Amino acid sequence: MKKLSIIIIGLAFLLVLPLGAAAGPIKLTVAEVHPKDYPTTQGLFKFAELVKQRSGGKIVIDVKYGGQLGKGEKKVVEQVQIGALDMARISVSPVTEFVPALEAFGLPYMWKSQESMWKVLNGEIGKRLLKAVEKYRFYGLNYYEAGARSFYNSKREIKAVGDLKGLKIRVQKSQLMLDLVNTMGANATPIAFGEVYDAISKGVIEGAENNWPSYESTGHYEVAKYYTLDTHTRVPEITVASRIAFDKKLTKDQIALVKKAALDTQDYVIKKWNERVQASKKKVMARGKNIITELTPEAREGFVKSVQPLYDKYGEKHKAIIKEIRAAQ
Repeated sequence: MKKLSIIIIGLAFLLVLPLGAAAGPIKLTVAEVHPKDYPTTQGLFKFAELVKQRSGGKIVIDVKYGGQLGKGEKKVVEQVQIGALDMARISVSPVTEFVPALEAFGLPYMWKSQESMWKVLNGEIGKRLLKAVEKYRFYGLNYYEAGARSFYNSKREIKAVGDLKGLKIRVQKSQLMLDLVNTMGANATPIAFGEVYDAISKGVIEGAENNWPSYESTGHYEVAKYYTLDTHTRVPEITVASRIAFDKKLTKDQIALVKKAALDTQDYVIKKWNERVQASKKKVMARGKNIITELTPEAREGFVKSVQPLYDKYGEKHKAIIKEIRAAQ
């Protein structure tokens, strides 16, 4: 009878333990498609470090980088939504399916600069849209830097939007990107990113568009020496967590701790990104063969005016948020 009482008391004690107080750390997983040394991946390692430190080792985050849990961001975010995966760092693009207003972030020439983008993301607008994902069984943890995309090609220097005319430019399989390039007078050609180097070197296409680290790390700068820094798009990344998984595994205080740690890594990733951009730029310039073109204010205005039809097509339903973003910069 005495042993039975001890067992009952022990079971009662376990039942009143707060969620997450069981023996051993709570293990969470975050998916990342980029390699180990990529700025966003480094940000996730810093995130894991902060969470472990601030939770006293009670919460441990495993960063699955390099697409270990799937290279398709759409499938990954679906796994997060149903609770099969705790967290994922993805582009905001797949999340626009749930929060359409986020589409405004990806419209061409939306952002004046990196600084103005972060002013908006860290302000009322960014916070509101990050919170909006909660309606769809997510927690929005933070935004990450993903750089600005610009045009590069193997044929000629692009000093004005008219210089793009007739060039075959590789784009992602996105209707917006297809329309963007075609509207500017070039010929949008959707092919796999891994095929771009060979396609340019063999003359199948003349160029592509991407950020400095991608231009350098892929070797595209070797076959497309003309790089025009028009910075037509800046699409931030986002880290989302599963509300189903978090609410099951963590207390409210622990969820708040994880959210705060995620936000505290944003500046770290921006710093890492900017360092990576400078390193890529240095490597390309050291080659001594590439022509890097900065647009004059007048030339940039020409690029901006050329994409107005896209705002008529894609921006009509986002007039209010576009107005807010522009005013907040």
